[in-house]
Amino acid sequence: MGYAVEVEGLVKVFGSVRALDGVTFRVGEGEIYGLIGPNGAGKTTTLRIIATLIRPTAGTARVFGMDVVRDAARVREVISYLPEEAGAYKYLTGWEYLMFMASLSAPDKAAAREMVEEAAEISGLGDRLRDKIKTYSKGMKRRLLVARALMTRPKLAILDEPTSGLDVLHAIHVRRVIKEYSRRYGMTVLLSSHNMLEVEYLCDRVAFIDRGRILAEGRPSELMERYDAENLEEVFEAVCGRREGV
Repeated sequence: MGYAVEVEGLVKVFGSVRALDGVTFRVGEGEIYGLIGPNGAGKTTTLRIIATLIRPTAGTARVFGMDVVRDAARVREVISYLPEEAGAYKYLTGWEYLMFMASLSAPDKAAAREMVEEAAEISGLGDRLRDKIKTYSKGMKRRLLVARALMTRPKLAILDEPTSGLDVLHAIHVRRVIKEYSRRYGMTVLLSSHNMLEVEYLCDRVAFIDRGRILAEGRPSELMERYDAENLEEVFEAVCGRREGV
């Protein structure tokens, strides 16, 4: 199995803050990999570097062998990135927004429409796709944006808190779609989440990060055994709680 993501010694400094301090991990092709940690741990910074949005201070990150700095344009062709705080064009309808986004990557109008029809199914928004996005609730916007991220069937989907703001039923639906797309299309997924139930259900492997460093990595079952824990919440407490004084 080859690697979809290879991160080696990643460092990122913002002024006097060392957000990442030598982060290293690898994600296999077709794997769902979770990056887990408390607020401010370095998760989003890591994802943004891999998504080519910011440059590292030191270290390297490669996506399917392509360097995210030197080969940024090529990397963007094979990824889809969903930020935790993502927006959409509020004066467009949901359908218009999806058509616009699909047109940026589809070879023709027919292919774009096919993408949007798939996105409509993912979102579950039905007739509400005819309404302007400014009328959507937070959860509806999130479902629209998740659909936008997955409709292109990227080789690598980078998802920062994919079910943030969703109710229980819609969160379950989105998790099932993510897992299905990974299995059916061989899509690699790199995600962050504060929901340990979600992480346990979705992820083949997880890494716990805090203060810019990877503290533990492995399959959920391996980590629970290693830390004598009944679930990933207890692993989180064991790994990150000690550093936070919990």
